[in-house]
Amino acid sequence: MKKLLLATAALISFPAAAQDTDPAAGVSAERLRSDVEKLVSFGTRHTLSEQDSDTRGIGAARRWGEAQFRQIAARCGDCLEIVTPERIVEGRRIPQPTRLVNVVAIQRGTERPDEVVIVQGHIDSRVSDVSDFTSDAPGANDDASGTALVIEAARALSQTSYPGTIVYALLSGEEQGLYGGQLLADYAEEQGWTVKAVLNNDVVGNSCGSDGICDAEHVRVFSEGPRADLTDAIGAAQRQDGGENDSPSRNLSRWLDDLAEETEGGLDVRQIWRTDRMGRGGDQIPFLEKGYPAVRFSVAVEDYEHQHQDLRVEDGVTYGDTVDEMDFPYLAKVTQLNVRALDRLARAAMPPASTAEAAVQTYTDLKWEPVEGATGYTIWQRRPDQPYWDEEPVIANVAATSARLEGVRGDDWIFGISSRSADGVVSPAASAVPGGAFAPIEADPAE
Repeated sequence: MKKLLLATAALISFPAAAQDTDPAAGVSAERLRSDVEKLVSFGTRHTLSEQDSDTRGIGAARRWGEAQFRQIAARCGDCLEIVTPERIVEGRRIPQPTRLVNVVAIQRGTERPDEVVIVQGHIDSRVSDVSDFTSDAPGANDDASGTALVIEAARALSQTSYPGTIVYALLSGEEQGLYGGQLLADYAEEQGWTVKAVLNNDVVGNSCGSDGICDAEHVRVFSEGPRADLTDAIGAAQRQDGGENDSPSRNLSRWLDDLAEETEGGLDVRQIWRTDRMGRGGDQIPFLEKGYPAVRFSVAVEDYEHQHQDLRVEDGVTYGDTVDEMDFPYLAKVTQLNVRALDRLARAAMPPASTAEAAVQTYTDLKWEPVEGATGYTIWQRRPDQPYWDEEPVIANVAATSARLEGVRGDDWIFGISSRSADGVVSPAASAVPGGAFAPIEADPAE
């Protein structure tokens, strides 16, 4: 039995999180369907399509999304600040200068307004030829599903105040090369936000694939391994001391998996430990490149005949990303999981940056930085060859910012620290490894 010696004051108890009404209880499959159908009605939402029409093209779709946010804000006493970051872009898949606009609703936190969690989906669509901006591109699943999810999340959560800020974002330009994701990541950096988590939802509304395989019980969550913003020095430290499987995004994925298991009848998270699908990408990537924790939600089984396809029938097979190929009860469950995650993350304090010292000794010293909003901390461990944190923490509640684990040889363990808020909400764990902190890595001036 290992002994625990706390560096400063001892274990204390905190009340369990209040059993409030499920924040996702009001999520509506019918409303999600209505929103997807409305987005499809704009014909195409290609980034290079019409900007000024009221009925067709990306401009009409964006303005409709902004109107939805404004209606939601009106019902919560103007609790949402609506901003539309934009820039002129030109480059890969955008042959001429084009106005790129995101539609963003900001629900400011009451205590830590610069500490944000972002939920996003992309509003643009495409057909087989990524440069074809005139043909009908319904984009029902890719990604009207994610867009509708974001709007529904705003409806569900806007009636509640949170210590941290929630950002609801509809992004343009994903199909042309993640331009909207880059724009929002740049905006977050310019605002000086502390980004706790980014939940990117892209293709989240079907449960059967083109091969007939169906899975309505799982949702995939993609998370990077080694961080995209690793410096040479931190990379070398990880090779020595570990951390390749402990990026903030990987720990966010683990936390989402645990959260999903709390809801009977909900979706189970299938963690996919790679940044995105093989050879493909999504709007979480620009955030990862800046060092912000970010994951991608996507369906358990993709349907390639109804994604990035011209509307047509060929050899008896119907192609096209249309509403009739979607599963709205499934989309509602993905939305509910996002809503529960946003609710929990906006209440939680930041995961604390931590270190472990255990070289040539029979005990391990853990230290971590105090974080605003935390009333205590939880210590986790797992063996380096195990994928998940042990089910029970090493220490559930400690008020101190350090702990000595007597009889624990650190070579044989990976450690993580979670913050615990006054209402008992436990944050994702930040691993006590090089590069484990939920913050961008500072550039090494020597590199």
